[in-house]
Amino acid sequence: MNDLNARMISAHEAQDRFALIKLYAEAADCANAVDASCFYLTHAYVFALEAGAPEATNLHARLKAEGREA
Repeated sequence: MNDLNARMISAHEAQDRFALIKLYAEAADCANAVDASCFYLTHAYVFALEAGAPEATNLHARLKAEGREA
């Protein structure tokens, strides 16, 4: 996870939303708890929405499947 954190920091510094989408989704897949996974998925989803990225649809579906939509 340290390497992932370093890559996330670099992507934030570069303001690379497309890398952030992938990295936060990767972090969600690596998380060992549902709440942590959804935390990362939410960030990936927001970056995807901001970027107009097609990944937003899948990320939204994953969050809905975890009951994270009001």
